[in-house]
Amino acid sequence: MATTADQLMAPGLTTPPTQSVLATMAATTAAGTNGDTSTKERQQEQQVDQNNKSTSPKPNAMPSLKIAKMMPNNSNKEKRVYKIVLTGGPCGGKTTGQSRLCTFFENLGWKVFRVPETATVLLSGGVKFSDLTEKEDPPTPTTYVYKDLPFAAPEHSLIDLTASCPRCLAKAASKPNGSEAYKFQENLIRTMVQIENTYFELGVSSTRNCLIICDRGVMDASAYISKDKWEKMMAANKWNPVEMRDNRYNQILHLVSAANGAEDFYSTEDHACRSEGVDLARELDYKSAAAWVGHPYFDVIDNSTNFEAKMNRMIESVCQKLGIDIGDRLQATSRKLKYLVAVLPPDSEFPPFQDFDVVHHYLQSAGPKVQARLRKRGQKNHWSYIHTQRRPNVHGQARIEVKTQLTHRDYMNLLAQRDDAHFTIYKKRRCFLINNQYFQLDIYKEPGHPRCKGLVLLETYSSLTGDALKNCMPKFLNIVKEVTGDPDYSMFNLSLKEDWSTTKKFCRTATHDKGATNGISKTPLVLNGQ
Repeated sequence: MATTADQLMAPGLTTPPTQSVLATMAATTAAGTNGDTSTKERQQEQQVDQNNKSTSPKPNAMPSLKIAKMMPNNSNKEKRVYKIVLTGGPCGGKTTGQSRLCTFFENLGWKVFRVPETATVLLSGGVKFSDLTEKEDPPTPTTYVYKDLPFAAPEHSLIDLTASCPRCLAKAASKPNGSEAYKFQENLIRTMVQIENTYFELGVSSTRNCLIICDRGVMDASAYISKDKWEKMMAANKWNPVEMRDNRYNQILHLVSAANGAEDFYSTEDHACRSEGVDLARELDYKSAAAWVGHPYFDVIDNSTNFEAKMNRMIESVCQKLGIDIGDRLQATSRKLKYLVAVLPPDSEFPPFQDFDVVHHYLQSAGPKVQARLRKRGQKNHWSYIHTQRRPNVHGQARIEVKTQLTHRDYMNLLAQRDDAHFTIYKKRRCFLINNQYFQLDIYKEPGHPRCKGLVLLETYSSLTGDALKNCMPKFLNIVKEVTGDPDYSMFNLSLKEDWSTTKKFCRTATHDKGATNGISKTPLVLNGQ
């Protein structure tokens, strides 16, 4: 019998077990191909994944993105259900951003659901901060100073004990005598999951493409609670970061607070639950971003442009991940950048980071201009699975990348289409946040082609150029040069088994790399006096 926790964390509605579209496509394509693809390697992969499934807790909480049934008119077009989280510090533009995304996608014919912030919903029902911390004498405006700030910065809920603030609640839960606050915070997260599941199931049952916008997500709670209390809560509920952070949502959008880069526009007016000074707002903004470090599609929308352009960059980021060709409707700004790193420095030199094991398999594709691959990414035997297809857009110029989240079953079925012309790529991927910029460091591992031995590549998305870009790069890394669009550092080419000088599969077009755009400099980026 399922436990109460299992019942709460499972989706609110269930659907009959059906074979997904991708699984059907895999079986059909595999039947039409010549020969078998590395049977021994496939069996090894199955054995490894079976072991992982048997030794890891059953993921009862976080449903992966489902491949929806085909449209009622039996067209070949798959319905999309895309789940994003809008997060960020105070005065970052989340409310406006949610409205803009809603309008933009509704104009494209999508159905848009907006999941409310659960903490605000529950706390607005009469829960008082003082009710949850009655064992502790409440501080007063004359005695309370926020941490080590050189000025008094009392928070509203510490002064007005009738106020209800999610951040103050989380802080209360972290205190030794905050058992009531801890339990309420735990129930708040469980309620958030159930509310989100309800919207997720509505998206699956919708007959249209569906965008689901979550006003903050599960991991935001970890930003304001001590690490030991958070880990205790996760263990008690059998939650794990891969399911809660990576598999639950398709994309995370962190809208940087105006207190960080647009101070003249930072305001606490007209907001019932905001009284932070600029310095405190900056700290809260960083904590909010750090909570999501490790998600495979985490975009930081900073204040390097005016607010209107910031909103456009946010919409553009979602369209890029969905593979929607927006033409010139939005000005293209953010681009993928790739850099060659000379050597991996000691862990102690990094800011807080998350490490993942990553496995890539290239698949047989329909033509030379189309690339398809599988990715398995995980921590501590918890995995997420992604199918990626790169193809030219309708204008035949820049390439569009379409990503689909898979179940374990779909992943194993699609392995039948593995392309024997490519090695399997094994990496350790290190994700970290520094200078308000999100970075991924790919450290290639064996087995693989000798050309990949010791290879370390740094990737990020940015709209910055020149000195502004140089100043935000991690100074502790020995960056040799920028290799954006360089075919010698394309993973497709790096994985080829044949020698580059003789193979006909080598992709020489720089635009095969998503980040390759006209005008990107290939000159070395000089840092640390290199």
